Amino acid sequence: MAACKEHRIELAVVGSEGPLAAGLVDRLVVEGIATFGPTQAAAAIESSKVFSKEFMLRHDIPTAPFAVFDDESKAHNYVDERTDSTGGQLVVKAEGLALGKGVTVTGTDDEAHEAVEEMLGRRKFGDASARIVVEERLFGPEVSAHAFSDGVTVAHMPFSCDHKPIFDGDTGPNTGGMGAYSPPGWFTDNDQQWVREHVTEATIKALHDEGRPYRGVLYPGILCAGDGLRVLEFNCRFGDPEAQVLIPRLETDLLKVLLAVANNSLDQVDLSWSEEACVGVVLASGGYPGDYEKGLPITGLDDLDPDVIVFHAGTARENDGGLVTAGGRVMTVSALGSTLEAAREKAYRNVERIHFEGVHYRRDIGARAVAAAS
Repeated sequence: MAACKEHRIELAVVGSEGPLAAGLVDRLVVEGIATFGPTQAAAAIESSKVFSKEFMLRHDIPTAPFAVFDDESKAHNYVDERTDSTGGQLVVKAEGLALGKGVTVTGTDDEAHEAVEEMLGRRKFGDASARIVVEERLFGPEVSAHAFSDGVTVAHMPFSCDHKPIFDGDTGPNTGGMGAYSPPGWFTDNDQQWVREHVTEATIKALHDEGRPYRGVLYPGILCAGDGLRVLEFNCRFGDPEAQVLIPRLETDLLKVLLAVANNSLDQVDLSWSEEACVGVVLASGGYPGDYEKGLPITGLDDLDPDVIVFHAGTARENDGGLVTAGGRVMTVSALGSTLEAAREKAYRNVERIHFEGVHYRRDIGARAVAAAS
C-alpha cells in the first residue's frame, strides 16, 4: 500500500489468483485506489472449488455431478459406489488453490483412491486439500470463455482453446498450458451464445444477487460433452496461455477497458476485436513440468518477424544484458493471421528461430482445428 501511495498509482491490476483470494483488491479499494480484479468474496468462484460447485448447483449452471468430503473414509466409500457407473474415471480436486496442481484426473478405481489418500490422508496440498471435490469425469473438447465485467455490465471476449498436456496429441502430464488459439471455428455460434447467456452472464448476475459483485475477468472453462455443455471450473482472472492469443486480437485500448471495469463504467466502452486469428506457442524448459535447469542462454529473438509478439514468462537478464531461462514455461510466441492456418504457420516459423538448450514445444497447437476447417 505504501508503494502505491508513494508512486501515486491510479490503477492497480491484480492478475493472479493467489493475491485475489487473499483479498488484495479489498485492501486496495479501502485505500481509495482504483483496482481491476474481483474482491475476495467474488474470487471464491475459483479459490474454493466447493463454493464454485455448490454455486453452480444453486443457480442451475450445468456442471459435472459431484460430492464434497472432509472425511477420507467417506470419500473412499463414494469412489467405490461410483465405480460401477464411472469405472474409476473421476476427477479429484483440492478445495483451495494449489498452484494449478490440485486436480487429479483418474482413469481407474485405484487411481481415484490414491488421489483421495494423497489429498485428504496425506494432505499433499496442506490446508488447500482439507476438503475435496470428487466429480464425474467428462469427455469432449474444451473451450475457454473470457469476459470483462464491472459487476453489472458484461463484455464478452472471443472464445479460445488451450493445450494443457506436455506432448503432441494431448499426451503426457498436464502443464500450465503449452499453447492456445483463437477463435475455435468448430464451436458453433449457437453454442457460443448459449455460454454467454447461460454461463457467463448468469454467473455475473448470480454473484451480484448474492452480494459478491464481480469486477475483473471471469473465465469459465467449458467442456463440450456429447449430451451438452458443462462448466469444468471457473477462473477469476485471465487464462494463461489464452490471454496471449486474446490480447493481440483486442483493438480497443486495454487500459481504457481496465479503467472502465475498475470505475464501474464498462457500459461506456465499445470493445472491438480483430477478425484475424491468433496462435500462441509456448517454449518450455527441457524436463518441464518436472525438474528443469535454469540460466540457459536464449538466442534468436532479434531474428523474429516484427509483427510477432513474444510474451516472456520464465526469463531473466544476466549482468551483461543477455537473456536466460528462469522458469518452466519460458515464453509464448503469438502470431496473427488472416486464417488460423496462416497464424499457425507464422507462429511456428518464428518459434524455430529461438534457441536455448533443451527447448521443448508442442508442434500441433491449433492443428486439429485447422484440419477440421479444411
